[in-house]
Amino acid sequence: MSAAVTTAAGVRRSPWAVTSRTIVFGAIGAALYGALGIFSFIIPGTGNVAIRPAIALIPFVGVRFGPIAGFFTGAIGNAIVDQIQGAGFLTYWNWSLANGLTGLVAGLIAHYLKEPKKTGAQLTRVAGISLVAVVIGMLFTASDILLGNTAEYWFFAEYLPALLTTVVASVIIAPALDQAWKPLQNLSGR
Repeated sequence: MSAAVTTAAGVRRSPWAVTSRTIVFGAIGAALYGALGIFSFIIPGTGNVAIRPAIALIPFVGVRFGPIAGFFTGAIGNAIVDQIQGAGFLTYWNWSLANGLTGLVAGLIAHYLKEPKKTGAQLTRVAGISLVAVVIGMLFTASDILLGNTAEYWFFAEYLPALLTTVVASVIIAPALDQAWKPLQNLSGR
């Protein structure tokens, strides 16, 4: 069974439970994403869309530690990256929320989608969850239309490039992070 679904005693836990573990792993995820997220590269011809491999931490944290930790990792981690890169906390607030929603969706899907026993199926599960979570979470960036961008600009210069780079990074790196975490999960009490 998935560590995100049951406690050590085998009792099913609410995906909305906020425990000290949720807070700690969400804060660690946000700090890691904030620190590693500065290693990003703006794609020319887009609306400041960056290739950011660290973004794979968001669905990974959501899958392993739940939707609250995933949301915190995405929203706060992205705000940290924006602050470090000089954009400030409020310039791209909707993109921070979109990243948070990506982690939240990943956590919810993982909570309800049973974890398979075979390694290949586990990798496919995390990759699939990452893909769906990114597509859904990044849709929140459509709020850029309300902030003055045209729908065409948002879709072609922001959403599609962000979606493609985020999906590629997440589908490749999140399953690898998940497999690397497996030997450590007993040490964390998960």
